[in-house]
Amino acid sequence: MKTLDDLLSEGVSGRRVLVRADLNVPLDGDRITDDGRVRASVPTIKALVDAGARVLVAAHLGRPKGEPAPEFSLAPVAVRLGELLGQTVEIGTEAAGDGTVVLLENIRFDARETSKDDAERAALADELAAKADAFVSDGFGVVHRKQASVYDVAKKLPHYAGGLVLAEVEVLRKLTDDLQRPYVVVLGGAKVSDKLGVIANLLTKVDRLLVGGGMAYTFLKAQGHEVGGSLLQEDQLDQVRGFLAEAEKRGVELVLPVDVLAAVDFAPDAEFEVVATDAIPADRQGLDIGPKTRELFASKLADAQTVFWNGPMGVFEFEAFSGGTRAVAEALVKSDAFTVVGGGDSAAAVRALGLPEDGFSHISTGGGASLEYLEGKELPGVSVLEA
Repeated sequence: MKTLDDLLSEGVSGRRVLVRADLNVPLDGDRITDDGRVRASVPTIKALVDAGARVLVAAHLGRPKGEPAPEFSLAPVAVRLGELLGQTVEIGTEAAGDGTVVLLENIRFDARETSKDDAERAALADELAAKADAFVSDGFGVVHRKQASVYDVAKKLPHYAGGLVLAEVEVLRKLTDDLQRPYVVVLGGAKVSDKLGVIANLLTKVDRLLVGGGMAYTFLKAQGHEVGGSLLQEDQLDQVRGFLAEAEKRGVELVLPVDVLAAVDFAPDAEFEVVATDAIPADRQGLDIGPKTRELFASKLADAQTVFWNGPMGVFEFEAFSGGTRAVAEALVKSDAFTVVGGGDSAAAVRALGLPEDGFSHISTGGGASLEYLEGKELPGVSVLEA
């Protein structure tokens, strides 16, 4: 796999370089609420700018369904990227002068980007390739997608892995090929169904699996507990019972919450009480793990040598229900283990809670890509770079 360093050593002054970045940030109107992905994209872009390249950046934001939608414009991102680079970044269609950066408008405004038709994607990739002399893949958050600006364009131009993609792949290989044990995985988030494949694969590799967040209630229900109005996926109960049996068979310690904050409704100021997980009232819903669970999870992380964490422990966006996520994050900061925060909501939670990012070994920018790698799936946007 050729890298950004290889491209820079070849010389890029005056050359047009297309960079696929991951700039899919959360917006409140036109205000970016978490610019982590924009900041992560800067080192690769800046290295090219400093070397005199004419940089054209391709990225997406949200799911605009293949047609222009003002609420998904990358205009706010162009402003923030420019601030971080110390130069104006315009939305445009072609690379401009040496050492400048132009950002293409949301690539998903073109339905061919995500088309299942190879010919349609290839046609868009041809148009992109005509605008550049080289391609740098630096958006790890999209390398699990077989899309025109991720996969197809790499087949049409000299292609290189950016620093972000290289760092992510190196970290994920440490989680699969070069493990230090005990290996503990913490999974949270809303739905078990989002993580079926990764749970099945992890049960063959981990020493301990801690489950929190909304998905924990399906596990608790599978054990026969009443979960009240908590988030529950009834259609996944048999699958989860299978996970519980497989964990026991393999000697994997599967740790579930022992208490939760049970609220009367889903709201930031909802009245709540701490209850044991075998005594959740029928008229309440669990919105965070409780204090005993926080201590339990911290103790189960204390001797770990490798930790992967993906998904919050509760509704961390509501201050009253952010304590569980904070407790897990703080346990990882204190740990001497190789600690990886698996992107998405987990990375956003770290920043929202004001925790030091350098307290973790690595904060991934690609939640879905990370999970698919750990699931054992091939990542098309990585494999094409190796060709």
